[in-house]
Amino acid sequence: MAQKTSISRLNLTDFRNYAEAALSLDDRHVVLTGDNGSGKTNLLEAVSFLSPGRGLRRAVLSDVTRVGASGGFSVFAHVDGRDGDVAIGTGIDGGEDSNVRRLRLNGTTVRSVEELTDHLSVLWLTPAMDGLFTGGSSDRRRFLDRLVLSLDPAHGRRAADYERAMRSRNRLLSEGRFDPSWLSGIEVQMAELGIAMAAARIEMLGLLSALVARSGETAFPSPDLALSGFLDDRDGRPFAELEEEYVIGLRDSRYRDAAAGRTLAGPHRVDLLVRHREKDMDAARCSTGEQKALLVGLVLAHARLTADMTGHAPVLLLDEIAAHLDEGRRAALFDLVDGLGGQAFMTGTDQAMFSALGARAQFFTVSHGKVVA
Repeated sequence: MAQKTSISRLNLTDFRNYAEAALSLDDRHVVLTGDNGSGKTNLLEAVSFLSPGRGLRRAVLSDVTRVGASGGFSVFAHVDGRDGDVAIGTGIDGGEDSNVRRLRLNGTTVRSVEELTDHLSVLWLTPAMDGLFTGGSSDRRRFLDRLVLSLDPAHGRRAADYERAMRSRNRLLSEGRFDPSWLSGIEVQMAELGIAMAAARIEMLGLLSALVARSGETAFPSPDLALSGFLDDRDGRPFAELEEEYVIGLRDSRYRDAAAGRTLAGPHRVDLLVRHREKDMDAARCSTGEQKALLVGLVLAHARLTADMTGHAPVLLLDEIAAHLDEGRRAALFDLVDGLGGQAFMTGTDQAMFSALGARAQFFTVSHGKVVA
């Protein structure tokens, strides 16, 4: 069974609507209840900053600082993680560097927030994700890359480097600078990074699909998963061959891409396709309730895969998770979450909706930026 990763202490300063907040936790699940707008989701967002990126809201960092605060914000946590106990401090200083997130591990400044993945994985499910299957492909691609990142910490850096190289190529083409040496160098870099991104996505989806197939029936529908939009015709060819082919494709499409004002082919065009296995129906055509259940099942399956692959269960953030589930499915959800062996933070407006958790959880009431046990 995967080892537990848990947060034992969480302190916030000038974070959203919290001037200060301090939570002392054990390794049980955490249930936060209170009225809408009281600050429950803000606490989950703070925990999400214990992973790389801009948190579960993808916020501009300067917007996270409490209104009226003179500096930036900070999130501090004690974590029993993959490498033992670690003190994590992160936030922004304010001022000119208000969009640069700082990170300290055990009091020592580290260069990259990607180092957080050495200590824990943080996964989340929020109401804003309910339209994942019917929204734009960019949302699904972002979701897909978060799934990959929890298993392959280098994926985020590859994706950022690919985007940077693609912007450089687009700029050269838009300016009519078709210098073959410049463009060829950029296109080789794009191909190396782009095929590596595609390989990581394909591998993760294969592992996840295999896990879903092994899991059998649960209280939530099973997702069938596929990728579309790049390397659809790869037919098992080695990735080195695909890399060479992509370089040629980029070279041959320079004038077409210049006319379009963007690069028309690449991993940045991929879409994640999801079907309801039991109904053999595209997720986008399912009812709202079925889509929610599919998404819950997908996130829980990925959490299980993360635990299996890393040996440590992830920290789960489940915002308003029980709001649209009946009593039986809520109880089944809590059993599945508990069976992962990790720690979950859950929010809701009514504490009674979480009664099936019993002593497996700590309960806190949130009201106007105050947290009371």
